[in-house]
Amino acid sequence: MRLSFLGGAGEVTGSCTLLESGDARFLVDCGMFQGGHEAWAKNLAALAFDPGRLDFVLLTHAHIDHSGLLPRLAAMGYRGPIHVTTTTAELLEVMLLDSAHLQEKEAEWRSRHRDARRQHPMTPLYTVNQARACLEQLHPVAYETEFHPHPGVSCAFHDAGHILGSAIVDARVRTGSGTRRLVFSGDLGQATNGMLPPPARIDSADVLLVESTYGNRLHKAPEETQVELVSAIGGTLGRGNVIIPAFAVGRTQAVLYALAELARSGRLPPLRVFIDSPMAEKATLITRRHLELLSPPMRELDAWMRRNPAELQLRYTHDVEDSKALNQIRSGAIIISASGMCDAGRIKHHLRWNLPRRECAVLITGFQAEGTLGRRLVDGARSVRIFNDDIAVRAQLHTIGGLSAHADRDGLIKWLRGFAHAPGRSFVVHGEREAAVSFGDTLRSELGWTSVEVPQRGDAYTIA
Repeated sequence: MRLSFLGGAGEVTGSCTLLESGDARFLVDCGMFQGGHEAWAKNLAALAFDPGRLDFVLLTHAHIDHSGLLPRLAAMGYRGPIHVTTTTAELLEVMLLDSAHLQEKEAEWRSRHRDARRQHPMTPLYTVNQARACLEQLHPVAYETEFHPHPGVSCAFHDAGHILGSAIVDARVRTGSGTRRLVFSGDLGQATNGMLPPPARIDSADVLLVESTYGNRLHKAPEETQVELVSAIGGTLGRGNVIIPAFAVGRTQAVLYALAELARSGRLPPLRVFIDSPMAEKATLITRRHLELLSPPMRELDAWMRRNPAELQLRYTHDVEDSKALNQIRSGAIIISASGMCDAGRIKHHLRWNLPRRECAVLITGFQAEGTLGRRLVDGARSVRIFNDDIAVRAQLHTIGGLSAHADRDGLIKWLRGFAHAPGRSFVVHGEREAAVSFGDTLRSELGWTSVEVPQRGDAYTIA
C-alpha cells in the first residue's frame, strides 16, 4: 500500500491524498490551493497521476480547499464516482458552480488588464459547464452507512463536526497481508463551539491522517470571544461599519448565530446584518433546512431569530448593484462577505471602501493562509493591493479566534485520546509546517505515540 501526499501537507490548502493498494487507486479530497500566485501555479500544474486510472474519490467536506479541483480532475479525464455525504452533495452544487463562475470572471478580468507584451491570456481552471458535469459524478451517502466503492474496499462517513456534511473518512482496504483500517480525520470541528455536535469518536486505526490547522494554538474561550465581539462591534457601529470576511459555508453561519446570541442576550442592540454573498445565502438556507444536524442550543437560537426578526435585521444582497449599494452606507452596517481569506469575491470591494476609514472595523474570524490578503492584514500591513490600487489600512483590525470551525490543539488531542491504542502509523497533515511539526511533537510527548510522520507535499510512503 502506498500513500502519496499531493497537497494539504506542510500547508493548509490543496488537500489531496492518493492511495494505491493492489488494483485499487483512489483519492481522498481534491482541493484547491489558495494564497496568491504560487497557489495558482500549483492549481495549474500537471497532475502527479493519471486521472483516468483512478477508481473512485472520497470527499471529506465541501470547502474549496478540499473540493475545489474536482471539476478540473473530471475535465482531465476522471469519469468515476465521487463519494460524499448527502449534505455535502447539496453544498457542492452551490460551491463548485460559484467557484467556476468566479474563475471565469477572474480570468476575464485578468485577460482584459494584462500586459499584452508580457502576459498570455488567462484561462480559468475550469468552467461552469465543467463544474456542472462534475456534479453528475457525486454519489451521496448518509452518515454511518457502510458502502463499497471498490472490491476489497469498504468505507463509512462519520460526522466531523466541522461544517454541515463534514466527514471523517473510515476506510478498510484489503491488502496482500490482510485488511488495513485507514482513518482520514478531514477537518475536525470544535467540541465546544455549539453550532454542531462534536466530532464522532474513532477507537482504532492502522493508519491515521490527522489535521493540524491549529495544532500549536489554543482558541479563546466562548465567553472571551463574546466579550471581544461586543467590544469590536459595539464600539464601531455608531461611527462606521463592521466588515467580516467569512467563508460562505460554515463560518458565515457561525458568525450569524454568534451575532444572534448577543442580540438575544441584550449585549448588543438590534443589528443590521447584510450577507453579501450569493453562495453564503444559499448555504445559510441549506443550513436552516437541516436544523436536525445542528446542536440543540443552535436549533433554539434559530427559532428565536425567526420569532424576532427586528432584533437581527438580516438582509441578503442578490445582485451586483445591491452589493455596490452597501458601500454607500457610512455607519451602522455589519457586512458579512466571502471569500474568508479575502482573496476573491465581493469582500474585496468592501475592504477597498472601508479599510481606509478609521471609524470602521474589520473582524477576522478564521484561518488566513500564507500569501492571502487576509494574512497580510493579520500580519499588520499598513497598505494592501486591491484591484491594482494601493489601499491604506486605517480601519481597526480585530482577530476573533473563538469562532473557528477547527479544533484547536487541545481539541485535537481530546479527539485522539478516543483511540484505544496508538495507530500503527500516524501522519500529521493540513497544517502549516510549524504547526504540523509542533503537533507531531505533541503526539509523541503527550500521547506517547512513536510512529508519527509530518509529510510535505510530494512525499510518498509505503505502508506494510
